Parts: sequence; C-alpha cells; structure tokens
Amino acid sequence: MSVVRVTTITFESNEAADIAKESYVKNAPTDFPEAEQLLGIHSEGNMFIAVSLYADNEAMERATATRGKALASIQGIVSVDTKVGTVEINLSR
Repeated sequence: MSVVRVTTITFESNEAADIAKESYVKNAPTDFPEAEQLLGIHSEGNMFIAVSLYADNEAMERATATRGKALASIQGIVSVDTKVGTVEINLSR
C-alpha cells in the first residue's frame, strides 16, 4: 500500500515561500527518486505544502535523510508540520 508524507511549511514572508517553491520544483525530482508522485502547493502566500507519495514506508524512510538536509538548507522557516498516512485513493484524470 502506498504511503504519503504531507509537509506544511510556514515562512516568515511570501518571498521566502517563493524561493523555497522554486528550489522544490528544481531539486525534488532528483532529490527524491523513489517518490511515485511529488506535489508542491504554494498556499496562502507564505505557506508551502509538499506532498510525497511512496510505494511503501521503507521507500519513504530512505528519503528522510535527504528531506532533513533539504529542510535545513531553507531560509525563513517559521514552522514545519508533517503528517504521514496511507493512500486511500489516487485518481488521476
């Protein structure tokens, strides 16, 4: 069963969120090669939501070290909230 990690990051400013968004778009596909899907959502000006879908928990855990490095390199973070769960529907049209 696929698992998902949803990370919501709140930034000090819209500009900091924009910079993080651009970095995610550029680097996430190579930083997280085991991800089945990557979604980046720029929300409410200073928030960015990253959704990563993996085949299983083991694949997601292998990405954890890279995730930590990526988060540590981002400037202007106020808070990070992460949720992990199973994927109950994955519909693409």
